Amino acid sequence: MRADRLLSILLHLQNCGRMTTRQLAEKLEVSERTIHRDMEALSASGVPVYAERGSAGGWVLAEGYRTSLTGLKIDELQSLMLSSPSRVLNDLGLAEGYERAFWKLLSALPQPVQQDAWQVRERLHIDGAGWHESDETFPLLATIQDAVWLSRKLWVRYQREDALVERTLLPLGLVAKRSTWYLVAQIDADLRTYRISRFTEARVLEEAFVRPESFDLASYWEESTTQFKASLPRYPAVIRFREEAWPRLKQERYMKIASTHAAKSGWIEAEVEFHTLDSACALVLGYASLIEVREPAELRAEVISRARSILHLYENATRSTPDAAQ
Repeated sequence: MRADRLLSILLHLQNCGRMTTRQLAEKLEVSERTIHRDMEALSASGVPVYAERGSAGGWVLAEGYRTSLTGLKIDELQSLMLSSPSRVLNDLGLAEGYERAFWKLLSALPQPVQQDAWQVRERLHIDGAGWHESDETFPLLATIQDAVWLSRKLWVRYQREDALVERTLLPLGLVAKRSTWYLVAQIDADLRTYRISRFTEARVLEEAFVRPESFDLASYWEESTTQFKASLPRYPAVIRFREEAWPRLKQERYMKIASTHAAKSGWIEAEVEFHTLDSACALVLGYASLIEVREPAELRAEVISRARSILHLYENATRSTPDAAQ
C-alpha cells in the first residue's frame, strides 16, 4: 500500500537524517522513479522534504521537523483505524475522549496516509458484541470506577441468591466481558469477582488502601476464568449424528466433542460432554432426527419422554382447533 511506503520514507528520513534516492529505493524495494513520485506526494501534502545536491546530497527533512508518529507502523495505524467506540467506553464515560484522540491522530498524518487510513475505516468494521446482548444495566458503575481509580475502600450491598449482603471491599479492577461488567476486589485475604449488575448500593469510603504489588488484573482474570470452566458440571454421552449436522455441531458452545469416528453410512459417532442432563436433552431435541443418543440410557429415556410430551401437546392442540372439528 502506498501509505505504508510514504510513512516508511518519512520515518527513514527522520531517523537517518539524509538518504539518497537509491538508498530509499533499495530499502523499500521499489524503483527510483517511484521514490521521486512519493517525494512529490509528501511535499504536496505539506511535509517539508527537499533534495540536497552534490556527492553528499540526498533527501532530507527540514531542520526541526519531526513526525509525531515515530515508530508507528502502518499495520499498527490501521488497527487503530479499525477500532470504534464501544459500549464499554460509553459505560466508562470515555467515548468522547476516544473520538477526540482519533481525530488528533488522523490530523497528524500526511494527506496521502490520511486517505488510505480513512479507507480502512470506511471499509472494515469490527463488532465485538454477540447477537444476544445482555440487558443488564450498571447504574453504580461510575461510583465503583471512582473507588478503583482512587484506591479507596468501597462499601456495597448486593444480591446473593435470596438475601442482600453488605461488604466493605478493596476494589482492584474492572473487567468487561462482552456487555457485562465485573469487579475484582479483595476482602480480607481473598480475591473475589462480583457481577456489578447485582450491586444494589455502592458508596466510596474515605479510607484509602494499598494495592497488592504482586496483583495483575489480566493474569488473575485468565486464571479465574480457567478455574471457572474447569468447575463446570460435565455430563458425558455418546451420540450418533447425520453428517450434514457436523458444521453446526462444531459451533455448539455447550457441548464439547472429545472424539469422532465413522458409523453407518451418512452417520458419525462421537463421544461428547454436555454440562447437565437437562442441557443435553434440550440440545439433542433441537436437532430432531439428525441426532440419536446412544449412551447413557438415562439421557435416551429423557429425550423419548420429552418427545412424547411434545407429540401429545400438538395432538391435543390439533383436536381442539375449530378447523379440526370441521
